[in-house]
Amino acid sequence: MSQTAFVYHDLYDLQFGDHVFPTVKYKLVRQALMDKGILTPEEVHVPEPAADEDVALVHTQEWIRKLKYGTITYADIMRLEIPYSQQVVRAFWLAAGGTILAARLALQHGIGFNIGGGFHHAFPNHGEGFCAIHDVAIAVRKMQRENLAPRAMVIDTDVHHGNGTAAIFANDSTVFTLSIHQRDNYPEEKPPSSIDIHMEDNAGDSEYIRRLSEAINIAIPGFRPDIIFYVAGADPYCQDQLGGLNLTFDGLRERDRIVFELAAREHIPVAVTLAGGYAIELHDTVRIHATTAEVGEATYKEMGNWEKTPLT
Repeated sequence: MSQTAFVYHDLYDLQFGDHVFPTVKYKLVRQALMDKGILTPEEVHVPEPAADEDVALVHTQEWIRKLKYGTITYADIMRLEIPYSQQVVRAFWLAAGGTILAARLALQHGIGFNIGGGFHHAFPNHGEGFCAIHDVAIAVRKMQRENLAPRAMVIDTDVHHGNGTAAIFANDSTVFTLSIHQRDNYPEEKPPSSIDIHMEDNAGDSEYIRRLSEAINIAIPGFRPDIIFYVAGADPYCQDQLGGLNLTFDGLRERDRIVFELAAREHIPVAVTLAGGYAIELHDTVRIHATTAEVGEATYKEMGNWEKTPLT
């Protein structure tokens, strides 16, 4: 039986067909975790869509109305780079609800894992880069509003800079943002995070792990967040179609280990989202995401004595 709390909804899969964004990966990751014995169907927490009032903690009313009532423009859709439909809108609202739920469960169990989410390119008044609304930012604000986690940290290891995250939390002393990403990759404009680690093309395991480890070993103890949101992209992988870094399976496993172990040592709960992953072979993306869950689960078991906080 898993001691990590997992969140998933069947409607996360948008069935985009041959689009480079393989949303089928969500159900495949869930299945991989069940095949490994980490998860059983009965243990899956099924989220409700985020309430509009929660989405409005981050996004403008105009953008929410555009999405929900179909007044989105052609230019908006081109910026999103994914098809628009009411099914797509519901999926993003579900992902936000899933990340809120994962955060609640993390505060109770130590690790909450949303098998979805991580839409870090969304801005308050628009979406871009496959991201319509920013589920992580919504969950941060929801936890703060309920005074469950007044200080939050976002550790973003997607190959693409978390530009929406950086913009939303700019000049906010209650949220620390860290992004490690490929310098010469999407997005072109990269608003400053609290810490930005700009990796050069083809950077491999050793340099990536060294620079990430140095940064988080300063940031986590120094900032002392009440919760960490770990945006665990699979796209730093060496065979990713939209990435240009050179990390191996072992390097990505080590990336996960150092994040979870430091958080565990500091006794800080972690809410995980998947973010990007576009490997040439889909099963590689699934393997990377499933490994993140495995590493988190193993770390929790080694911890052994998480003091559970009652949910409110």
